[in-house]
Amino acid sequence: MPNQVDEFNRYRAEMNERLLKADNKVIKRIFNLDTNAYSEGALPVKTKELMGLVASAVLRCDDCIKYHLEKCRDEGASKSEIMETLSIATLVGGTIVIPHLRRAYEYWELLEHR
Repeated sequence: MPNQVDEFNRYRAEMNERLLKADNKVIKRIFNLDTNAYSEGALPVKTKELMGLVASAVLRCDDCIKYHLEKCRDEGASKSEIMETLSIATLVGGTIVIPHLRRAYEYWELLEHR
């Protein structure tokens, strides 16, 4: 039985491939812009991913939160950095973010055990 992390990544990859095969110019450009925005630049990738995590939590997008948590882990973010980032997101977004904070913390714990 696949775990939550593997299932999330499988579904995301499959659906991205299907979306891109639809060959819509705007969607392809948005995907490309997203990829380029999070690449190394004046800000390090880790900083950009932490910023993406804040925005995702404030916007209450659980898929986006999972994605950015994985990228933050890949970039070497510590649990302390993740918790500080999520605390800022909760401050900015308000108490409505708390359910997403719970799920983010649970997903981070899954990532820690990979």
